[in-house]
Amino acid sequence: MSKVVTFGEIMLRLAPQGFLRFSQANSFDVVYGGGESNVAVSLANYGIPVDFVTRLPKNDIGECAMMEMRKRGVGVDKIVYGGDRLGIYFLETGAVSRGSKVVYDRAHSAMAEIEPGMIDWDAVFEGVEWFHWTGITPAISQGAADVCLEAVKVASAKGITISTDLNYRAKLWKYGGDREAIMTELTSYCDVILGNEEDAEMHFGIKPEGISVQTEGHNVKAEAFLSVCQQMMKKFPRAKKVITTLRGSISASHNTWAGVLYDGKKMYETRQYQITDIVDRVGGGDSFMGGLIYGLLTYPDDDQNALDFAVAASCLKHTIKGDANLVTVAEVEKLMGGDASGRVAR
Repeated sequence: MSKVVTFGEIMLRLAPQGFLRFSQANSFDVVYGGGESNVAVSLANYGIPVDFVTRLPKNDIGECAMMEMRKRGVGVDKIVYGGDRLGIYFLETGAVSRGSKVVYDRAHSAMAEIEPGMIDWDAVFEGVEWFHWTGITPAISQGAADVCLEAVKVASAKGITISTDLNYRAKLWKYGGDREAIMTELTSYCDVILGNEEDAEMHFGIKPEGISVQTEGHNVKAEAFLSVCQQMMKKFPRAKKVITTLRGSISASHNTWAGVLYDGKKMYETRQYQITDIVDRVGGGDSFMGGLIYGLLTYPDDDQNALDFAVAASCLKHTIKGDANLVTVAEVEKLMGGDASGRVAR
C-alpha cells in the first residue's frame, strides 16, 4: 500500500469553550493540530500508511503532541527532538456575523528553529510514494523554509509525488523572507497544487480573470477559476493537477463548499454543499487535502471521484470539533452517495 509523509509544525491549540470570546474565558480547551499533521490524521483514518515529520521539544507538552499523532495511527518515529517549546495558537470561535479569530504564539518554537541537516530525508523517504507540505511551513522561519526545500529536492530526486496546500497566512511571514521567491521555488517541485484564489494572488500575483471574488461572494462559479488554474500550470509546468476549493462565506455559521480540479485539459467540478450550523471550520482545507490525496491514490484514473471524495470529507469535518477530521471512508462515501440525513446509525 502507498505510504505518505507529511512535514510541518504541530501546535497546541487553546480555545475558549463554545463561542466565548477571549475576554470571557476562564479556561481553554486543549487540542493538538496543524496543517500537515491534520492531513496525516485524515489519511490514517482512511487506512493509508502515513508518517508525520516535525521537530518537537523534549518535554511533556511535546510528548503530548507526539502521543496525539500516535493515538490516531500516524507514524511518529521520524520526528526529531530539540528546542524549548511547542508552538501555540489561540482560537476564538466565531458565530453568525462574527468571524473566528486566531492569535499565534509560535516564535522560537522547536519547529521555527529547525535547520538543514537535522532530518535524514533519505531515511524518511524510504518506501514512500507521496510527500506533502504546506505554505505554512516556509512562513514560520528561514530555517523551516530551508528544510522544506531540502525535503522537496530529495523527494523529487527519488521520484516521489509531491503535493502542497499553498495556505497563505497573513499573520505569518514575519521573518523577512522573500515570500514569492521562496514559494515559487518550493512549488516548482510539486505535482499536485491546492490553493484558493487568495493563495494564488498573495504568493504569485495570480488573479481570476474577469471577476472579483470579494464582490461576488458565495455566488462565484467554478468556471471563474479556470484562468487561475491555467496560470498556475503555466508558471509551474511540472504540476499535473491544480485544485481550488470554493468556499462561500454567507456567515461564520453558514458556508457553501465545493471544489474544482484542472488537469491541464479538463476542469472537474463537484456539487456545492450547504454547510449550516458549523461546529468547527478550522482544518477544513486540511481535511480536503487529506481526502484528495486518499482519492488520487485510491482512484488514480478517476479524478472526478477523487475530487468528490475530498469535498465530501471536508464537508463532514465542519461538524467535528478540533483540528483533525475524524471520519471514516464509509462515512464519506455515504455523504457522496447523497445521504446527508444525519440519522442515527443503529
